[in-house]
Amino acid sequence: MQQEFGWCFIGCGTLADVVAKQIVPTGRHKIVSCYTRRYEAGKDFASHYGAKAYETAKEAICAEGVDGVYIVTPHRSHYEYAMLALKCGKPVLCEKSFTVNAAQAEEVLSLAEEKKIYIAEAMWTWFSPIGNQVRKWVQDGEFGTVKNCLVDCRTNAQHYAKRVTDPAAAGGAVLDMGVYATYYLYKLFGKPDEVVCLGTVKDGIDWSEEITFTYKDGRNYKALVSINDEGVTTNMKLEGDKASIFVNELHYANHAEFTDASGQKKEITADGSYVNEFDRVAEEIREGRTESRFVTHTDTRTIMHILDDCRQQMGLEYEFERE
Repeated sequence: MQQEFGWCFIGCGTLADVVAKQIVPTGRHKIVSCYTRRYEAGKDFASHYGAKAYETAKEAICAEGVDGVYIVTPHRSHYEYAMLALKCGKPVLCEKSFTVNAAQAEEVLSLAEEKKIYIAEAMWTWFSPIGNQVRKWVQDGEFGTVKNCLVDCRTNAQHYAKRVTDPAAAGGAVLDMGVYATYYLYKLFGKPDEVVCLGTVKDGIDWSEEITFTYKDGRNYKALVSINDEGVTTNMKLEGDKASIFVNELHYANHAEFTDASGQKKEITADGSYVNEFDRVAEEIREGRTESRFVTHTDTRTIMHILDDCRQQMGLEYEFERE
């Protein structure tokens, strides 16, 4: 029987706790070490999951028994901790958005490629069965000609965590929810020839946007994104001339409704939890891979450039980026 995969958690906040509660009970993963800038909070997190809290990130990363480093801090510090983990020779799973901008992402990925160390963006949607099944249907022509596709990532996330609306932490809609929307369109239809983003910026962050992917053959697909919408609406609707599909809660979907041309419906179900992501990343690291099959370096590079493009069109630059 294979031993538990040992994780170092960099970040011990809301999402870290959600993830830990899902992966630890499987018996396939354990949290060996953790670090957060608030040491007492780190100790409290560690006590719940049988880990050890450290006063520095480097000590936590280099702790005995660490097989991989999971970075689950606000966007602004992803670059810092990913670079540190790679310099320490440790494989990395880094939360979305991968970094604040494409330049940071390029530096991190280039170092990983140079050192031949595994790193992947923790875009759980694309480690999970539903998203990949939808993508296969589209690529295999199950829907025929796709007429319309709308990705709706409008939700009220502003109270989820302080970082969501904090410009000093690279908060805002496009890096938090827009990353899901753009990934979905990109994974289904490929890199667009043009991206148009119309957004609302106030108090140093973006609150909502409409993003359109346009292709040279005339196709265009839209995404709606917000972090201050009263209705929780995270879904994907796709219409083709052979079939249509509806995916609710698209980023962690555990079912999809498939309707064929005759109106017959069927529901596909699968696990949409974080467990898929951690199982697959642990397997890839053990296989000696340096890049994920599910979320590739090209994927991450492409999306970070698209997010940069969206921010540029909205005129959104964080103050710390000008320092």
